[in-house]
Amino acid sequence: MADWMGYLLLILNGAVTTIELTILGCGLALFMAFVAGLGRLSRFFAFRALATTYIEFFRGTSIFVQLFWAFFVLPLIGIPLSPFFAGVLALGLNIGAYGAEVVRGAILSVPRDQHEAGVALNFSRWQRMRYITMPQAIVLMLPTFGNNAIELLKGTAVVSLISISDMTFQAQVVRSQTGSTTMPFLTILVLYFIISLVISSSVRRLERRLSQGLDVTKA
Repeated sequence: MADWMGYLLLILNGAVTTIELTILGCGLALFMAFVAGLGRLSRFFAFRALATTYIEFFRGTSIFVQLFWAFFVLPLIGIPLSPFFAGVLALGLNIGAYGAEVVRGAILSVPRDQHEAGVALNFSRWQRMRYITMPQAIVLMLPTFGNNAIELLKGTAVVSLISISDMTFQAQVVRSQTGSTTMPFLTILVLYFIISLVISSSVRRLERRLSQGLDVTKA
C-alpha cells in the first residue's frame, strides 16, 4: 500500500508540472491570439500577411513536429531551450494560432452599428476598439477560449516525448515499475478530467461576470 501511495505522489507531482505547462502555455497562446487576430484585421498588408502565415503554419502542421523543432532544432541555430520552455513554446504557439481566428471572428461579429455609433461620437479607431468593440468581443471569445485551454491541457501529454515529467510521463514511469496499466492511467484520466472541469467552470464564471450590463448578440 505504501508503494502505491508513493506512486500516486509521483503522479501528483507530474500533475503540478502539467498545470504549470497549461498556465504558461495559455498565457502565451492568449498573447499570440490577440497579436495575430488583430494582425489579420490590420490595414497594413505586411501585418496581415505575417499574421496569416503564422496562423496557417501552426494550424497546418503537427504539434508533435513543432515540439521537436522547438527542442531539437532551435539549439542548432543558437536558441537553446530547456524541455519545459520548449513545451510551453510549442503548445502556446500552436493553440494561439487557433485562438487568433477566434479573436478575428469575435471582433467581426460585433454589429456594424456599434462601430458607426463610435464614429458618430468622434471616437478614434483605438477608442472604438477599446471602449466599444473589445468589451463585447471578449465575451464572445470566452467559450471558445475555454475549449482551446482544455485542448492545450490535453496537448501537454506530448511533452512526455522530450522527457518532461508531466502526468503522462510519470504514469509511464509507474507502469514500467509496477507492470500495472490500470492504476496510473486511470489516475491521470481522472486528473485530466478534474483540471478540465476547473477550466470550464472558471471560464463560465468569467463569462457571466463580463457579460453583465452588455447586450451581446451571440454568433
